[in-house]
Amino acid sequence: MTTATQWVSDYIQAQKAALDSIAPEALAQLIQTLRRLHQEERQVLVFGNGGSAANASHFATDLGKGASDRLGKRFRVLSLTDNVSWITALGNDYAYEDIFVRQMQNFARPGDLALGISVSGDSPNCVAALTWARANGLHTVALVGAKRGRMAEIAAQTIVINDTHYGRVEDAQMGICHALCYAFMEHPDWAK
Repeated sequence: MTTATQWVSDYIQAQKAALDSIAPEALAQLIQTLRRLHQEERQVLVFGNGGSAANASHFATDLGKGASDRLGKRFRVLSLTDNVSWITALGNDYAYEDIFVRQMQNFARPGDLALGISVSGDSPNCVAALTWARANGLHTVALVGAKRGRMAEIAAQTIVINDTHYGRVEDAQMGICHALCYAFMEHPDWAK
């Protein structure tokens, strides 16, 4: 029988392995993309479901406030997961699959960034959003788990966490989001 201490130890080891699966080069490339977007005053539109929605909201807060506070001008970032009235109106009047696409139709411009976060990589609303974004000239990025899914096929850049456990993947994805923000908090000169 596994003890709680052994389970916790195993969980921590598996979490370390999930973090170790993040490709530093891919994360550095995304930092450079954010740098360019910031310089060009482009917008970052981020989205996901469930825990990934919470990560999207957290990322928008940290990039829009924390990273922006350290720079001469602010990041333009919007989490498409935060307006419950709009999300429910879109889901009710159209389809849940359209909740991010319909918001991007209002906000997105060619050259902006669509950042989709999903453990499975197959969330229909995230797949639809990245598909629309790519067809409309946005840079597309997917943060996904080991199953990769359709999002990995659509996005111009994909960062994969090599695990399928929802908690571990979501934790590692939030680590990616924090790294993206803290890159500019700790190195504001990188935005120049």
